[in-house]
Amino acid sequence: MIDLFCGAGGATLGFVQAGFRPVFAVEVDRHASATYRRNFGDHLHEGDIRLVHEFPRADVVIGGPPCQGFSRLGKQAHGHPTEKSFEGNALWSDYMRCVEQAQPKVFVVENVPDFFKHFAWERLQKEARRLGYELTHGVLNAADFGVPQRRQRAIVVGSRIGRPKLPELTHQREPSLLGLQRWRTVRDAIGDLPLEPDGQMRHDRREVRELSLRRYRSIPPGGNRKHIPDEIQLACWLNKNPKSGGSADLMGRLTWDAPSLTIRTEFQKPEKGRYLHPEADRSLTVREGARLQTFPDHFEFVGSNFQVAKQIGNAVPVLLARRVAETVRSLLSCVSSDRLAG
Repeated sequence: MIDLFCGAGGATLGFVQAGFRPVFAVEVDRHASATYRRNFGDHLHEGDIRLVHEFPRADVVIGGPPCQGFSRLGKQAHGHPTEKSFEGNALWSDYMRCVEQAQPKVFVVENVPDFFKHFAWERLQKEARRLGYELTHGVLNAADFGVPQRRQRAIVVGSRIGRPKLPELTHQREPSLLGLQRWRTVRDAIGDLPLEPDGQMRHDRREVRELSLRRYRSIPPGGNRKHIPDEIQLACWLNKNPKSGGSADLMGRLTWDAPSLTIRTEFQKPEKGRYLHPEADRSLTVREGARLQTFPDHFEFVGSNFQVAKQIGNAVPVLLARRVAETVRSLLSCVSSDRLAG
């Protein structure tokens, strides 16, 4: 397999767990590249994918072209390309350039849900058809596949060896007679870690001011910035027009018995989202963020906690990648069996 825009290697790890062998990868960020090399070897090209002129052959290509222009958090309007939007999001074409050269039997694209509203999705479909690939796609909730996190991701599977499929659900909000398990929770993921971080395996407390601690203490499980008393409220929130809305997840506290919300790159900063520990008056640690992204404790991250948090937030949840990889492997196995039987 080849992993493009591989980051720290969350998707690679999921595919490795499903029995695949990585032979090539591309990543431009030097800290993420160092983490990838530490865990998977030296087959990575560190740099701009546009400078890679030749890709090796592989059975499978995976990757998520940078998604800032596709995300609701970005400022770009969706729909038709502009000069700036095309320049910033044309990397999908380099992904397909790799597909054309590597000639994989199957390829997988992972991105934000709004990718399907973007002009790049239309162009990717056209290019895939030109190369002889049949596509299936959908928006998957990571929690439905055993990840203790409600994270929505766009998944595209292209195949030239048979009809591609998305993975079948293994979990749901409540257990069912169909045999699906209940969603995994924050408690399942991090409940065994010390409430007071012990400094082991990047389980470190982030130092904050006393005023921040007072704000944290005022927020109940499942609560958010709206529970902070006016006298210690942030001025920008206190003076905000109530009719203008705004995210209720800012300075939010997780609950033990539900999955977390999406773990983004700044999950150590409670003012950026629902990142307060369910019980302790602190933000999530790097180790807790990694657990919620289903990275095993033996996975070695390289860089400062700030750099590693960015790697974790940008990663594909390992278990979600593994579920997709198992479906891809099943497709490859069926084709091999049919050929042997013929």
